[in-house]
This record gives sequence, C-alpha cells and structure tokens, in this order.
Amino acid sequence: ASLQKLFLPPALEVSAFFPLVSSQIFVGCLDGSVRLFSTEKGKFTESRDCLGGEGPFCGLAVLDNSLITCVQSGLLKVWRDASSENLEVQVGPGVCRMRQNPEQPHRVATGGKENCLKVWDLHQPQEPIFRAKNVRNDWLDLRVPIWDRDMQFLPGSDKIVTCTGHHQVRIYDPSSPQRRPVLEATFGEYPLTALSLTPDTNAVVVGSSRGDVAVIDLRQGRLLKCLKGFAGSVRAIQCHPVLPLVASCGLDRFLRVHNLQHKRLEHKVYLKSRLNCLLLTSREKWEVSRRD
Repeated sequence: ASLQKLFLPPALEVSAFFPLVSSQIFVGCLDGSVRLFSTEKGKFTESRDCLGGEGPFCGLAVLDNSLITCVQSGLLKVWRDASSENLEVQVGPGVCRMRQNPEQPHRVATGGKENCLKVWDLHQPQEPIFRAKNVRNDWLDLRVPIWDRDMQFLPGSDKIVTCTGHHQVRIYDPSSPQRRPVLEATFGEYPLTALSLTPDTNAVVVGSSRGDVAVIDLRQGRLLKCLKGFAGSVRAIQCHPVLPLVASCGLDRFLRVHNLQHKRLEHKVYLKSRLNCLLLTSREKWEVSRRD
C-alpha cells in the first residue's frame, strides 16, 4: 500500500477533518474557520468562518449540502445557505466528540466530560432521541464519572460503541429500553482517546493517552490483541473499510499503519508536527489504483 502525505501550513492548527468527496476534505481549524482542501489541486480552495461557542471543533459533518459543526462548549450548528436560518442546538458543555451516523446522516451522536452520550435527530432537534444513563455506582457506592472521548455507530443497527477517559469501551443500544451500556469492557489504566471499527465490525481498535493500542472484541468484550510501536498519546485511529489495515497518529508525530491480522507495523512516517486527525482515502483498492 502507498501513503499520500498531506502537508499543511505550519500555522494551521487542525482540530477536525471530514471527507466531502474522494478529492475534497473539510478541515476545521482552531481559529474557527472551516476550509475546503482539494487533494487533486493540493491546496485550499474555499474558507468559511464558523464562529460560535468556545473551544476547538469536536466534529464536522455534512447534511443536505449544509455543514454541521460542533465545538467543545456544546454548540452544534447546521450552517445553511443564505436564504435559510442556521440551526443551533445546545448539546451540553465539555463535548469531546460529535459523530454522524453514515446510514442516517440526519442523526449525530455527542458526548464528553460529564456529558453523557446523546443521539440527536437534526430534523427534530428539540430533545435528543436517546440519552444514555450512567452506570450504577461502584463497589464503594460512589458515582462513576462520565467522560466519553470518542464514539462510532455500528453499521446495520442503532448500536453505538464508545470509549471513555476512564479506560472503558461500551456499547449502547438505543433500540432497547435499556439506557445503560449493554456491554462494557476495560483496557489498561489510561484514558482512551480514539477508536475505529474493524472491517468486519466485530471488534474495535482503541488507543490511549499513553500510546497503548488494542483490538477489543465487541461480542464478548475481551481483549484480542495489542499493537506495538507507539511512543505518545494516540489522537486518531481509522481502519481500512476492506483491507486488514489500521492507520493511527498522535503526539509523537508519526503516522503508522499496522496489519490487524499479523500485528505487524507496515508503515511508519514522520510528519514533523503533533498530529490530531487522519483520513484514509475512500478508494477501497489503493494498491490496484497505484499500479494502474
């Protein structure tokens, strides 16, 4: 497999990515602007100020040609055209991540520090259609703190998998009457910062603030394997949709690609700056495309 490097201006601090089409990427910056990057032209072609709320972007998405942004202070905003009023939704403070459901683009999930997982229908945004309930008190009868760091919708169902800052992996099922997790697993002792579903969706790859990366089985909640070679906090993970490959990046400034079957480190590229986000190409067969 080959890697294409995306070099951004040194002054541009990125907090979120979203692929618009195979050749265009929305880039959310810390200055409150969202820029459109063309991979074919190798430059930014458009820029839009998306000011509102406080903190960096926690997620970007697109719905019916409208841009969706969510910032850390909890302001989720749908930026419509000039003839329509922008939609604003307060999803609660301390947001760490906003994710769109690929199969139902009008639904998004949010969660953060002391901000439980919620699923919102942007066609009816007055109240969340699902609000998770905190787990029961621990063995000392103390309240368990909430800190959802990342989440992803499971294809073909309403289920959502999350990872927390208290090293837990959880699955929620909004279609069931139970608002607490239907499955919970723990990994390590450090905050989990990012996750991505494997191609068969039976497992999830999670990364921690110490640089630990593991594959967790979502059917039994057990640890399947650990990936080696990391030296800093993992900030983004993405599995290839077909091939048994997973890409990851973080504060140690390296982009890595591991083979999920053999746990082997296939590629390692030094990219100079501390990395927050990554995206794999939407093409499923990059090796064939490169040979052609």
